[in-house]
Amino acid sequence: MAEMLRISAQEMLDTFHSILMNRGFEKEKALLCAEIFTNNSVEGVYTHGVNRFSRFVSNVDSGHVKATHAPTLKHRFAGIEQWDGNLGPGPSNAVQATQSAMDLSSQYGIGCVALSNTNHWMRGGTYGWQAARKGFVFIGWTNTIGNMSAWGATDFRLGNNPLVIAIPFQNEAIVLDMAMSQYSFGAMELAQMKKETLPVFAGYDIHGELSKNPSAILESGRPLPIGFWKGAGLSLLLDILSTILSGGWSTAEISKGAVEYGLSQVFVSIDIRRLGNQSAIPDLLQQIIHDYHNSVPQNDQTKIVYPGERVLQTRKENLVNGIPVLKSVWEKIILM
Repeated sequence: MAEMLRISAQEMLDTFHSILMNRGFEKEKALLCAEIFTNNSVEGVYTHGVNRFSRFVSNVDSGHVKATHAPTLKHRFAGIEQWDGNLGPGPSNAVQATQSAMDLSSQYGIGCVALSNTNHWMRGGTYGWQAARKGFVFIGWTNTIGNMSAWGATDFRLGNNPLVIAIPFQNEAIVLDMAMSQYSFGAMELAQMKKETLPVFAGYDIHGELSKNPSAILESGRPLPIGFWKGAGLSLLLDILSTILSGGWSTAEISKGAVEYGLSQVFVSIDIRRLGNQSAIPDLLQQIIHDYHNSVPQNDQTKIVYPGERVLQTRKENLVNGIPVLKSVWEKIILM
């Protein structure tokens, strides 16, 4: 069993912030990115928090992520804006794009910001929570480097193109954050480090057989699309839309390089407070979630939760007890 540590959120934040400041980040941007990596870890998304931080810093060191760059506006038409991310840090670029989409929806009811030439946004749910906590519905997605096969193929023409949908609920949110692969590569890498087997089939081994072994799937590089051919089709459409709307690179273009950068992303915000039925929405959501929670579980160990609900408990536990981190991961970060 891999050795685990418990790191306080403050220690993690301070460590990340210091490392980014030493890489030439401006103070505010360094703090913002450090907060995003820390919060992702606090809320249990270690694959795009503490476990991903070293790779992010490596991309800064290699010049694929430009620490001092920020997005610039390319084109605007009513509630639609196209921005160039200028290869700035993906998390800070995405925060700015989400805020711009909310500003547009405050004016027009719905706003769309399409961002080209940006970098990995880490946990897409971050921006869903950002918008939903301020009362906006959020829909966002990104393309990626080719890392998933078209249905029936063995090479990699599709990205696992994460999709996020968030809705304000009570003082928090309902947040769906999902890759087009059954498991993200980060989740499989974490299971591999912890020497765990995945609970359901997640991809193919080098012999083309379905497997639950993360090491075998990472070796073949063939994750299983969600819903089989349906997930593959949705991945393609998300890539097409992000490319068209942003005027940026498609997965095919991104995949010409060995490193994933220059991504295309879309951020849509809807101000539901402008709707004619806005006063009834909180009660309607409560009714839907109440009915959903009344689902009959398949066994005594199963708890029915809505997307994002586990985050609330995980956040509370990790703030009290510290964030669980693989010792090997933290030791690598400290050496940075």
